[in-house]
Amino acid sequence: MYAPSGAAVAIGNFDGVHRGHLAVIDRCKQLAQSDQAIAMVTFEPLPQAFFCPEQAPARLTTVHQKLCLLRAAGVDITWLMRFDGRFAGLTAREFVERALVVGLGARQVVVGADFRFGRGREGDVTTLAALGDEFGFGVHVEPAVLCNGERISSSGIRQHLAAGEFDQAAALLGRPFRMGGHVVRGAGLGYKLGYPTANLRIRAEPSPLGGVLAVYARIADGPWLPAVANLGRRPAVGGGEPLLEVHFFDLDQDLYGQRLEVQFVAKLRDELDFGNLEALVAQMKRDEGAARTSLAQAAPPAEARTAE
Repeated sequence: MYAPSGAAVAIGNFDGVHRGHLAVIDRCKQLAQSDQAIAMVTFEPLPQAFFCPEQAPARLTTVHQKLCLLRAAGVDITWLMRFDGRFAGLTAREFVERALVVGLGARQVVVGADFRFGRGREGDVTTLAALGDEFGFGVHVEPAVLCNGERISSSGIRQHLAAGEFDQAAALLGRPFRMGGHVVRGAGLGYKLGYPTANLRIRAEPSPLGGVLAVYARIADGPWLPAVANLGRRPAVGGGEPLLEVHFFDLDQDLYGQRLEVQFVAKLRDELDFGNLEALVAQMKRDEGAARTSLAQAAPPAEARTAE
C-alpha cells in the first residue's frame, strides 16, 4: 500500500463519486509532485451504516462501482478500510499514524470542511492540521462544490433520486444515475400476466429509489430500448428480495444471464398492494401507458456505459 515517493491523499466515503468528489481528486492532482501517487482512503461499510444499521444511508454505488469510478478519475491507490469496531476505536492520532504516515507516506492531505475522524469523532480539520505539522504533511480543506446554488453531496443526490428528480441528480453526479447487472430467474408471474420482466438483483442496498418507473434499458452494448420497471419488494405478489424488474415494450425474448443497464427517466408511482391480480394487471396497463407517454418526451441515452 505504501507509495515510495509519497502521496497526495484524500479521505472520505466517496459514495457516488460525484462532482464534489472529483473536485477533491483534482485538488490532489494539483498538489502531487510528478513522482507521487494520487491516493484515496475510503471506508466500507459507511460509518453511519456501522453505527446505526437501521438508519443506513441509501447507496449510490456498489463497492466495485466506486473503485472503478475512482480509477477512471485518475486515482492510483484506493485504500478501502474496513469500518468495524476495532477501526472505530482508533484515536485520531492512531488513524493518522496508521493510514497516512505508515500506510501511504502522505505528503499532502485533502479533506472537506466538515471532516471528523478518530474515536468518538474526536478529530477535526484543526486536529488534522496539527498532526500534519508534527508528521510532515500539508492539510488542505476543499470547499464545497455548488450546482445551481445547491451544495453537491451524496445525501442531496439521494434525496433527488428518492423524489424521482433524475435530471437534478445527474447534474450533481456529473453523469446519469444507472443500475445494472445480469438477469436472474424470477417466479415467471409477469409472463403469466402478460408482462414478462427481466429481473436484476439490487447490488447497492439500501436503494436510493423505488416504485414504478419509466426507463430506458439496454441489453449488453445494444441500443437503448423503452421500458417500464418496478424497483422494490413487490408487495402485490408477496415478494421478498428487492428486485429491479424491467418490462421491455414490444420485445419477447429470454434474457436470462444477459447483462442489462438501466437509466431512469421518470417515477410514475410508489409500489402498491392490490386485492387481486385483476386489479394489479389493470394498474400495470395504466403504468405502461404512462411510461410510454414519459419516454416519448425523452431522448434515449447517448452516453457510454458507466463504470460497473
